[in-house]
Amino acid sequence: MVFCTACGGQEETNTLIYASGDYTRINPAMDEHGEINLLLFDGLTAHNGDNEVVPALAKSWEFDEASSTYTFHLEEGVKWHDGEPFTAEDVKFTIEAIMDPENASENAPNYEDVEEIRVVDETTVAFRLAAPNVAFLDYMTMAVLPKHLLEGENMQEADFFRSPVGTGPYRLESWDAGQLIVLTKNEHYFRGTPHIERVIFKIVTDDNAKALQMEAGEVDLALLTPKAAQSFADREGYICYDMETSDYRGILFNFQHAFWQKNRDIIPAVCYAIDRQAIIDAVLLGQGMPAYGPLQRNVYNNEKVEQYAYNPQKAREVLEEAGCTLGEDGFYERDGEKLSFVISVGAGDQVRIDMAQAAAQQISQIGIECKVEIPTRIDWEKQMAYLIGWGSPFDADDHTYKVFGTGKGANYSGYSNEAVDRYLTQARASDDPKVRADAYDRFQEELAKDPAYAFICYIDANYVADASIHGISKDTVMGHHGVGIFWNIEDWTIGE
Repeated sequence: MVFCTACGGQEETNTLIYASGDYTRINPAMDEHGEINLLLFDGLTAHNGDNEVVPALAKSWEFDEASSTYTFHLEEGVKWHDGEPFTAEDVKFTIEAIMDPENASENAPNYEDVEEIRVVDETTVAFRLAAPNVAFLDYMTMAVLPKHLLEGENMQEADFFRSPVGTGPYRLESWDAGQLIVLTKNEHYFRGTPHIERVIFKIVTDDNAKALQMEAGEVDLALLTPKAAQSFADREGYICYDMETSDYRGILFNFQHAFWQKNRDIIPAVCYAIDRQAIIDAVLLGQGMPAYGPLQRNVYNNEKVEQYAYNPQKAREVLEEAGCTLGEDGFYERDGEKLSFVISVGAGDQVRIDMAQAAAQQISQIGIECKVEIPTRIDWEKQMAYLIGWGSPFDADDHTYKVFGTGKGANYSGYSNEAVDRYLTQARASDDPKVRADAYDRFQEELAKDPAYAFICYIDANYVADASIHGISKDTVMGHHGVGIFWNIEDWTIGE
């Protein structure tokens, strides 16, 4: 970047400007995801470009099968951005804060099998589990937070989360709410000083605005819609990265709502009503694949389950077998009430809005009135349905156990199925791949019989970058919201 309009117009020869969504706080312990976390914080472990677990703040570890205990040996001499030493006490503090029910962390289900955390010494910490959990090393990529700044603070509301201090490759320089988050490289980063001096998260909440600012040279990197990204293909000065993701979209049904408590048995009709390929072609310009479950990009995917291929006739049969009758207006009725529901969609995400509108039209065509609304805020308890997105490129336990398990931290649908709970628990409690494969097969079969979502598609992440940026790993599978591109940010460079 040669000229930085976001910085007030001063010359910036080594600054990267990223078109980011907005942040009200940066709180990796409580919140599900955030692209900026990888720049500010480190976990005990990390993921490499192949999404494999590798050492980070922990340089090594061992597992004792007899006691189900992981012992981590930490890097020595690591400093927080404020100069204080990083120790095993910080690790214990962070995970205990996540586990504390009073803190209501979305990530708590990842650690519910932890029975004891023991600080052996300043550079050694041990976790005793109730049973083996091969996903545990994945979950130790969780950002570690500084005990000396957060002990005794409210883990949801502390001022720290507006001025975070980590151990990561970049430290916070300034935060202009709703405008810019400016990061400066950590000269003392234990993995080596980053090459790029500054990274600016420029807040651009509208997808169309991101493309316009990319065009104007106001940002250097942006995740764009397929249509917007296509306009930069083969243009001098830009590189398009069409990256595979494990990120799926679907219609979440709110089982706390009276409509679904009464009409849960018609959800298969909704699933049959969706022409997934038509949505992929129209909205994603063909960049994606039809979705039928949460593990299609995972080694434990079960492709033999009911995939709910587009079948309007089958959808109508489901409705009629449930005792619904077709009204004069072309919509089915049940007990004198029209079958009608609303899909809510978050503002600013044009792809989700377009998907919801296409799906609503298809659902209406089989006789269930379906509309789309874009509320100013998400009301998980009162909305009828939501155009949801989830997905993890890591262990199969991630984004299944806490999303579909009864009462878990990311189960926003209020979904509950005893068999699903049982198979997810079996899968996480065994380190035998055959046992896990069988459990995940059965989990997916039960989820297909009793759908929590009407799955629509897996999407690609369409990043566009200034051609002067080098080091982006184009073959890494991205996670939810396309998160993960910054996994090796300390190795990136800017130059001709």
